Amino acid sequence: MGLLIGVGNTKPTFPYDYYYGIEWDSNVASSACTRIGRPELHVSLPIQSKMRRCVLRDNGTVAYYLHANDSTKRDTGAAAKLDGTDGQVMVEIPAHYRKFEVDGTKFRCLLSEHALPGFHLVPLAYRSAYEAAVDRTVSATPKLASVVNTSEAFRGGGNNAAYDGTYRTFLGRPATTISLTNFRAYARNRGNAGKNGAGWNCDVYEVQKTCWWLYAVEYANFNCQLAYNAEPTSEGYKQGGLGPGVTTVSNWSAYNGYYPFVPCGHTNALGNKTGVVDYAMPDSEGGVFATVSVPSYRGLENPFGHVWSWTDGCKCNIQSDAAGGLSEFFVCTDPAKFQSNDYTDYEKRGDLPRKEGYVKVMMIGEYGENMPAEVGASSTTYFADYFYTSLPTTGESQRGVLVGGGASDGAFAGFSFAYTNRAASYTAASVGSRLCYKTRELATYAGRQFEGLYNDFLLIKK
Repeated sequence: MGLLIGVGNTKPTFPYDYYYGIEWDSNVASSACTRIGRPELHVSLPIQSKMRRCVLRDNGTVAYYLHANDSTKRDTGAAAKLDGTDGQVMVEIPAHYRKFEVDGTKFRCLLSEHALPGFHLVPLAYRSAYEAAVDRTVSATPKLASVVNTSEAFRGGGNNAAYDGTYRTFLGRPATTISLTNFRAYARNRGNAGKNGAGWNCDVYEVQKTCWWLYAVEYANFNCQLAYNAEPTSEGYKQGGLGPGVTTVSNWSAYNGYYPFVPCGHTNALGNKTGVVDYAMPDSEGGVFATVSVPSYRGLENPFGHVWSWTDGCKCNIQSDAAGGLSEFFVCTDPAKFQSNDYTDYEKRGDLPRKEGYVKVMMIGEYGENMPAEVGASSTTYFADYFYTSLPTTGESQRGVLVGGGASDGAFAGFSFAYTNRAASYTAASVGSRLCYKTRELATYAGRQFEGLYNDFLLIKK
């Protein structure tokens, strides 16, 4: 195991005081995990509690943080500008350390603020508070955006004006019908020319994965669609989940052709808090077509559901049986080397299942891959999220990864719901992305912030 917890009346060994995490058994069907590490840290949640919404300038600096309980205000109480004037509305994900352990059929995810032995640095990053819009103010250089803006320049969906002024308007909604390749280009248009977007990218797999593990450790349960419960347990731990999310619209096609309909910023009243805010979908008669529950996890609005999210920095090699019979998953951790052509600078992290189904076993590995190694679960057991794949009839196919699910996906959806059937050129009314800011410079800075901490802790008297 590597980290001793101590026995009897003895004080636990050093690392125990500074980590918290979860343990699960791949032979046990329950989606619930066991909390391990220091119990007090499961109450204070020192890493998750530092997640907060902010307005981020194009140069990667914070213009201001938003109020903890109301994102329409600055943390000073003054009115905030969420329309892009001051910058993009992002969630700051603090630098921290993470370690994965495997002991037979038991798996562990451990988190710490400190550089404990064997832990890897998870660098500071920013992920959009909202599903991404596109700023078309300058038509030649559209920019990916995270804003509350109902002007025509930010029209969502496929930028079709036909629904303007109707109950199905795309104004103020996230953008879809854009390929992964173009989402990447639009994100990098926000940065400085020649600097690889100066850190701006569309939804980065490593950042999405980080959010998933932060959630999983906080709730100690892999089923993120459990009913929302604002009350902690008697121990002070989080319980329940985020509810079904925006996944229950069975007649989405009839409503607006599978395009987005929830306005960006619908959960602003929650601020940085986790919660659910209902949205009544208007109909043509001034009534309600359907009511959906819009979740926010610590400022991340719709972390799953509503529309799929293209992720960058990962890809799949899916072979026909005759061409080798492998389904491989690759990751690139350097945004400067993201591309859609081949596997250069991408590292294989594991083999994917050759059939679809609910995820039973995740790859995990050294870096905690939240892509499946085995299917065969259900909507309420094991990881409780679905995996889509398809095999080419001949040769091999390079595929991207869509995550989260759409408004009609029901129990299939979730943080780790993954779709690996399409190339990076694919577009659809139900496919969008998010905006991320992550650079090598941020990683270097975060590393310096923790430099020497481990040696300092070794001097602490046990």
